[in-house]
Amino acid sequence: MSSNTVTERILYNYFRSSSSYRVRIALNLKGLPFDYRAVHLNRNGGEQFGAAFQAMNSQALVPVLEEEGALISQSLAILEYLDERYPQAPLLPDDAFARAHVRQLANTIACEMHPLNNLRVLKYLTGTLGLSEQQKKEWVHHWNCLGLQGLEQQVSSSPWRGRFLAGDSPGMADCCLVPQLFNAQRFDVDLTPYPTLLAIAAECEQLDAFAAAHPARQPDAE
Repeated sequence: MSSNTVTERILYNYFRSSSSYRVRIALNLKGLPFDYRAVHLNRNGGEQFGAAFQAMNSQALVPVLEEEGALISQSLAILEYLDERYPQAPLLPDDAFARAHVRQLANTIACEMHPLNNLRVLKYLTGTLGLSEQQKKEWVHHWNCLGLQGLEQQVSSSPWRGRFLAGDSPGMADCCLVPQLFNAQRFDVDLTPYPTLLAIAAECEQLDAFAAAHPARQPDAE
């Protein structure tokens, strides 16, 4: 969701980055326009390693949100910031236990599953460690299936589940789920064992906020 409106909100991101995808969804859900700045993670050895980007984030990771001159990295920190500053279309519920549940789901995806399949990890496997493309694919399948299996069990029995992971409005955990499933599909992970997660993702994908954030609809999509 890019905008021609003059704004001090800039999102430095990459179309296929799962963590960037999360932030785009959240910005769209809250109706917050932003200037889209593409950081290509493969071109010229990776634009994230350039001096200009590393001056914004020394970890050389996308996304980075710039607002009123302040820089925020790490997608979940950005989502928390957006929810605190812009309470419309809240990403976290009011109840403390429900909030903890949503954070638990989001962290399961963003901190336990996604990092093991991140681009820099996969490049290390095939580059430094010399694994084959098939071995890389098996790695991706193993960690995705392990995480999704636990998540499916957790969500299917959750008292908070509604149309979405925690109720009838999309929130922080849903912002994480859809990109993770997209990433799994890219590597041909069989998602049929996870019907609850697929049903919730289908509900999400009917919403304009999710559709507009899809990697295929970004200006740097290849």
